[in-house]
Amino acid sequence: MRPQKSRPRDKAAPASVTLSVRIQPRASKNEAVRLENGGLKIRLTAPPVDGAANEALVKFLADRFSVAKSQIEIVSGHTGREKIIRISGVSSDGMESLLLNKDE
Repeated sequence: MRPQKSRPRDKAAPASVTLSVRIQPRASKNEAVRLENGGLKIRLTAPPVDGAANEALVKFLADRFSVAKSQIEIVSGHTGREKIIRISGVSSDGMESLLLNKDE
């Protein structure tokens, strides 16, 4: 029996960004705003019922960063307003300006 050779791992793994956000469901429009304490709030028109706000959050972030919805993961806070989000395939360079300044 021959030992199996392992494949070399790709050294350039895709970049990812982790965000800590506060969600405000049932807002008048979908938008991201900077809070006074330096935090990030995302306002969503979706209600916080049956995961609708989480789905709206993933769609909102996918549109803002021009990535697939599958590249966005809610790491923690699935049922709360405070969430930690990981977005794969993007770098942190200019991430905040893209999130806060993109026109609807």
